[in-house]
Amino acid sequence: MTSQRTLGPLRGWKILVPRGGTFGHDVAEAVRARGAFPITAPLINFASPAPGDSPKLMDALVRLERGEYDWLVVTSATTVDVMHSLQARVPESTRIAAAGETTATALSAAGYKVDFVPTHDNSAKGLLVEWRESGRRMPKIRVLWLHSEHSKPAFSNGLARRGHSVDSVIAYRSVGVPAAESIQHDIRNSRIRAVLITSGSVAEQVQKQFSPVPSDLLLAAIGPRTAKDARALGLRIDVVARQRSVASLLDGMEWIVMGEPLAETSALDLRELMRLEREELGEDVPPEDVPAVDEGRPETGKINLPLDGR
Repeated sequence: MTSQRTLGPLRGWKILVPRGGTFGHDVAEAVRARGAFPITAPLINFASPAPGDSPKLMDALVRLERGEYDWLVVTSATTVDVMHSLQARVPESTRIAAAGETTATALSAAGYKVDFVPTHDNSAKGLLVEWRESGRRMPKIRVLWLHSEHSKPAFSNGLARRGHSVDSVIAYRSVGVPAAESIQHDIRNSRIRAVLITSGSVAEQVQKQFSPVPSDLLLAAIGPRTAKDARALGLRIDVVARQRSVASLLDGMEWIVMGEPLAETSALDLRELMRLEREELGEDVPPEDVPAVDEGRPETGKINLPLDGR
């Protein structure tokens, strides 16, 4: 097995990286390290909030700098880009929670200190399960949540149900970017071997711009939630990262290319998370506060990734 991996099963592949900016650059470097050729072509870009939402964002950032919030919650790396571009300042008295490692890395790179990252479910809903300070019997906290226009309100609703104060503020909008004709041609003619599906917004653009998707084009989703969104759009997903990271995504692609079954990975399932929450806080977690069950997570608490990605 070691010799096969050393040869680099993705060597020579052209892989579409559908994101730009710092994140796209880092993904391209990770692809290049596997011996593949990254084709960086952002399929989505980010715009300022709608006119009616922009004043709310600026007001929230002023209140943040004044120290009016106990916690700032950031659920995407794009929000970090917005904060950096607006020179948002976070006082020492305000702690920061990031929804996953990618967001936490972006925050650290931008000079922000990260105080909490969930370990078992990298999502806003995952924060509700693992974030101790958000429990019902914990002291009430003031939270600022900066997010995309398309973010669902489950996180803010969950905090409010627990008695905490949360300002849910839109930081940006996602807009589609047409791929160059050369990329369209390379996908139709199987010159691009794979596309990295890094978000539901990217999945939407892949469906719109490349449909019908060639059967030999490998579609790789960065996590179960993204895979679920992509399949809801009618996309076939061939591989799902076991952890929400680019490294895990590329690992899964290599296993698929080698034709090897993926080993099981031990993981706490949602029932175990609920048990831990009850032990620590003495309370039950309402069903609406629990993240959706990840695809492929069976009763044993193990995660399997079938070769066909279903």
